[in-house]
Amino acid sequence: MVRAFLPGAVDGHALDRILDAGRRAPAAGNTAEGRAFVVLDEPSRYWDVALPSGARREAFAWPGLLAAPVLVVLCVRPEAWAERYAADDKDRAATLGSGPDAWPQPFWWVDAGLSIEAMLLAARAEGLGACLFGLFEREVEVLAALGVPGGWRGVAVVAVGHPDPAGDPRPGRSAGRPRPPLDEVVHRNRW
Repeated sequence: MVRAFLPGAVDGHALDRILDAGRRAPAAGNTAEGRAFVVLDEPSRYWDVALPSGARREAFAWPGLLAAPVLVVLCVRPEAWAERYAADDKDRAATLGSGPDAWPQPFWWVDAGLSIEAMLLAARAEGLGACLFGLFEREVEVLAALGVPGGWRGVAVVAVGHPDPAGDPRPGRSAGRPRPPLDEVVHRNRW
């Protein structure tokens, strides 16, 4: 994850390829209409709501992140998955088409994660940096400020731009946390 960006613009064709990678990511039942991207080439529209000017912004641990020239707010519409699974080509005995509450695992979050990962990898392939971060307690305010229609949820934000080589070299607070060994997370044939 890149947390310090140069302020220069991102090539529009490169950005379109990154967004297309997110669009083409797998989705349960090919529920393509359930994901949308709000692309901000004026990131202040996001930051002014999520991290308003003042003491909190001035104390922000990653000021280089504020320089990212593009922010992509990924949104999902959970009802789209229910609509898709109520379609004629799906198993009518399944209850998933009755509404989002019928889903024991809400696949819109899984599918959003697939889109995000595809965009992160595509940004890297384009020679760009990217950083994923959450909307957290500002989701409702951010979506309203961006004119996102009702029924949509904000999943996360992906910052995209040219990495600043002189940026803050500090790793994220969680970077030093060790990952468990493979044999502790892989269970073959049974737990």
